[in-house]
Amino acid sequence: MRRRAAAALALAGALALTACGGSDDGSARLSVSAAYMPQPVSDLAAGFLTITNDGDAADRLTSVSSDVAGQVTVHETVDGSMREVESLDIPAHGSLVLESGGNHLMFEQLKRKPKQGQKVSVELRFAHSDPVTVEVPVKPATYRPTTGH
Repeated sequence: MRRRAAAALALAGALALTACGGSDDGSARLSVSAAYMPQPVSDLAAGFLTITNDGDAADRLTSVSSDVAGQVTVHETVDGSMREVESLDIPAHGSLVLESGGNHLMFEQLKRKPKQGQKVSVELRFAHSDPVTVEVPVKPATYRPTTGH
């Protein structure tokens, strides 16, 4: 009886390790790059970045917050027209690019105007993944990246 119980425990343990192991666990694996905020010239600011998903499952950016703004909203641009959206998709093995002239973040009700050279802390929240905090550098108001967005 003890041998069967020990064998059953060993088998259960091996199955549990197999279920947790491997990189193809069906989840999103998110990373953030190329983040920046042009120095605001009014009580609004925009934010740009790329969220890359190296995982096997899609996810969605659902909300954003920052201590520098009363609210941060997510916008998409379609046919040159900007509108607030509840979320933006991040495909499996793909990227969500937030760029000038395209999808982007809007920092509204600024509590202070960040200056060039400072960093703004931003928390990104997702439908399935844990939140990610990013330190976004403030660039000159006229900044346009040479690569990326």
